[in-house]
Amino acid sequence: MSKFLKSLSLAAVATMLSLPAVAQPLGVGRAALPEEISAWNLDIHPDGTGLPDGQGDVLDGEEIFATKCAACHGDFAEGIDNWPKLAGGKGTLNREDPVKTVGSYWPYLSTTFDYIRRSMPYGNAGTLTNDEVYAIVAYILYSNDLVEDDFVLSKDNFLDVKMPNADGFIQDNRMEAEIPKWTGEPCMTDCKDKVEVTMRALVLDVTPDVVDDTAETKASATPEEEASAEQPAATPVPVPAPQQDTEIAAVDPALIEDGEKVFRKCKACHQVGDDAKNRSGPVLNGVVGATVGHVGDFKYSKAFKEKNDEGMVWNDETLAAFLAGPKAYIKGTKMGFGGLKKESDIEAVIAYLSTFSQQ
Repeated sequence: MSKFLKSLSLAAVATMLSLPAVAQPLGVGRAALPEEISAWNLDIHPDGTGLPDGQGDVLDGEEIFATKCAACHGDFAEGIDNWPKLAGGKGTLNREDPVKTVGSYWPYLSTTFDYIRRSMPYGNAGTLTNDEVYAIVAYILYSNDLVEDDFVLSKDNFLDVKMPNADGFIQDNRMEAEIPKWTGEPCMTDCKDKVEVTMRALVLDVTPDVVDDTAETKASATPEEEASAEQPAATPVPVPAPQQDTEIAAVDPALIEDGEKVFRKCKACHQVGDDAKNRSGPVLNGVVGATVGHVGDFKYSKAFKEKNDEGMVWNDETLAAFLAGPKAYIKGTKMGFGGLKKESDIEAVIAYLSTFSQQ
């Protein structure tokens, strides 16, 4: 072949190389079957094209999120360390350091569904069912205050969700507006004296260098190390709760049952019952009627320690105010939950908590 090319003129070679390639059957393999093509054709368009059958609600999504997503994105989609925040950021896009989340920035909900189904959970992509993806997306919407807690997401109502930044993007018209300017003679006038790099992507530090290996570290720890790590932080001696003059009134069983359902929002951080243990939040056994910060082996925030010193007690009134807006009621709390919106939910969860005595 090389001798043949050497015998040709440069003009002939150039002509051959400029001819369009003609696809020829190679005689290998077979045509892909429709079901094989559909298995790869997973993209979902902003108009909903490609959405699979299935559905998922906020409460189921919360449980799935706590199990499969919270290790990186936080129990309330608030993000952990450098892992992305998925909730919050409302009203920050006009700042120099905007918080870009699903609720504040993403214009299409289809992007959320498509990315989660293809790429999540991290390191185990493609394992979520369609119903699980719908449920997780529903919970993320709820975390951004875009839907209520009884919302059920499916392809039938997918486009009914209004994304706050849906109008924040413009159509890419560079083919018409810019390319004609590039294809003519270069301007070469009014040029800058010099061009400087003002920022590098590394500075943004948007992606963690390594996966959180806390679990592996704990698994390999020696008994002595584990015992040392489990030593509780020093906390103030709890102020005894004032004795109540009357017994807690009998609570409507139906209200308690409703409260158990509402408490599913809290289970990612708090436990109740005989085998309850502290998690990212303290055990809530006996919380009704107890002093704020009463669990002796839990490391409370400074704000809670101050309330403990003041002798503040968790009663129906204080619990209701805190559950409606934790950060507003006790400034400085570490609790990341945004609060319960419905008074009926607050009443129900307090009734449910009142059934658990101090263990």
